[in-house]
Parts: sequence; structure tokens; C-alpha cells
Amino acid sequence: MYEYITGRIDEATPAYAVVEAAGVGYFINISLHTYSKIERQTEAKIYTHYIVREDAQILYGFASRQERELFRLLISVSGVGGNTARMVLSTYSPSELVSIIGSGNAALLKNVKGLGLKTAQKIIVELKDKIAATAVAPELPAQAAESADTASAEAVSALVMLGFPKAASEKAVKSIRKQAPSLQVEEIVKLALKSYM
Repeated sequence: MYEYITGRIDEATPAYAVVEAAGVGYFINISLHTYSKIERQTEAKIYTHYIVREDAQILYGFASRQERELFRLLISVSGVGGNTARMVLSTYSPSELVSIIGSGNAALLKNVKGLGLKTAQKIIVELKDKIAATAVAPELPAQAAESADTASAEAVSALVMLGFPKAASEKAVKSIRKQAPSLQVEEIVKLALKSYM
């Protein structure tokens, strides 16, 4: 229904963004990867995917067409819903995900919260050939690191928004900070999603 929405970013969090376009504020569910691309912008072009269910109408948004294409491929797999697909794209960047599926690494894919080994294997079996045709641009180097306190607080907030308990999130972030004090919010959350939860 909607190809993309271009407008002013009214609010951006690691789980959703509110984009105002033509006087309408759109609540858009986003991945951590998309958040990292738009968090410092005042305006953005968000590629969208609209899902209508009996109990809800949900708008998902992505910083690139490639990420949206990966989302659509993921939800085409039986048993993978929009929130699970978003969690996959929050844990791994599009290029990482293409590499994981292409190499058939189900053990790495099952590190995503809510994804068991059987579903991870199913994703790989069903998408391995399709993913080869998906052109995903290589990741650009991250911008300069944020201050430690701000990054830690934002990382905890992001994990809580993604459904993790606050105490466990704080513990995970603190542990990651000890090992790597200069990481950005996105990197902290990814490590927490992969290793601590």
C-alpha cells in the first residue's frame, strides 16, 4: 500500500519512529539497524511494509529497500512473523544476515531472541537460493562513538523496548561496557542480543 514515507522525524527510538509527512504522524516499527541510520537525522525516507491482521494494522519501516526485501523474505517463511523478522534485522545487519543465510549458519541465526534452531534451519533452507539474488550494499563504517553514559542508558532502553527485563538488560550492558568501553549503542545492543539474552 505504501512504498515509502518521507518526512520529518518527530521521534526515533531503537524500536519505532514517528515520521510526520503532510501533517500526518506515522508510527513505524523499525529495526535497530534502521535506527542507527536515522537517529541523527531530522528528516528521512523510510521504505515501508504494511501488515493488516484481524486485531491490528502495523507499519514496518526500513532505511533501505534491501533491508525491506530481507524483511519480506523472512516473513514469507512459515512461522516467522513481523516482530521476529524485525528482531532478526535488529540482531544482524542486512549484509551479516545475507552472509549467515548464504553460508547456512543456523547455529548463529538461532542466537536471535525467540528463534529456535528448527526455525533458523527452516529460514536457511527456504531462503538460501532467494537470498543470493538480493543485492545488499556493504556496511559503511560507524560514526564516532558516543559518551559511555548516554550509550549505556540508550542501550538499556533499547533492550527494554525489544522486550527484555530491565535488570537483565542493565547487567548485560554493564558487562559489555567493561570489555569494550567505546562501543556505540547499536553495537552494545547487538552484542547483548547475541551473547547475553
